[in-house]
Amino acid sequence: MDTPIADRRLVRRVQVVGYGTPAGALLVSDRAGGGEPGAVAGSGADGRDEPGAVAARGSDAGSVDRVALDPGTELSWSLGDRHCAGTVHDGGHVACPNGDAPYCRDHRSTWVCARCTGTCLKDEMDCFDDHAVYLAAFAPDVVKVGVTKEWRLETRLREQGADRAAHLRTVENGRIAREIESGLAEEIPDRVRVPTKIEGLGGTVDEATWEATLAEFDPIETFSFDYGLDLAGRPVPETLATGTVVGTKGRVLVLENGGSTYAVDMRDLVGYELEEGGSGRDLQSSLGAFG
Repeated sequence: MDTPIADRRLVRRVQVVGYGTPAGALLVSDRAGGGEPGAVAGSGADGRDEPGAVAARGSDAGSVDRVALDPGTELSWSLGDRHCAGTVHDGGHVACPNGDAPYCRDHRSTWVCARCTGTCLKDEMDCFDDHAVYLAAFAPDVVKVGVTKEWRLETRLREQGADRAAHLRTVENGRIAREIESGLAEEIPDRVRVPTKIEGLGGTVDEATWEATLAEFDPIETFSFDYGLDLAGRPVPETLATGTVVGTKGRVLVLENGGSTYAVDMRDLVGYELEEGGSGRDLQSSLGAFG
């Protein structure tokens, strides 16, 4: 069960070693520095550019605390040095001193399935679950195609921060799904960058664009998501860990700080050492972003 941050005593210095979606959270380790490079790389929860998985053992392991980013939570951390986030496995953290962030070469990995177009890049194909092919829309007018295991379709859409979505087809395995995705990607993008998603915060999906895209398909089901952000306009992109949590949308954390609203890509926090006490940095006011 998550304990509100206000009710906890965190060590003076921690390191951000990961984040959680769609239920927004930061993973912080009490072992902010040290460690040995050279662990075997693996893939994270969403399989894309997450730290490698190695066993955390004995005195080499630091504890990992999950800080829930519920609306109204007060964060009061200043950003310190940034270096490799090391690895997290079985609730323990092995730190890495390498300067590359969020992960060094030894701890960086790419989910091989993300590059699949229907020809398996693994030694042996293992994606035999039913897969869903979907469209996801992001305000105001960006649409992407994607695939995921059918049973986690809605979760995957929320992980990405989609505003609208359509389940196009269900197929018997990942290979077929990736073939279909690859074909559709000739006309519809298969990825959307986080800065593009931030630009759409506070906006709504353009109905004409969405309906025109859907007109080419016969969806099994459509979705509309509300992340409870209730924004009056677009927040300022920033990297900080101080302020009142408004909410999260995919991996984007929205904070209020000094009367302005900021959008933080949580991946940009990974690797930073945090110290208790709010940031004293001068931040761009959000007044120019509302208009």
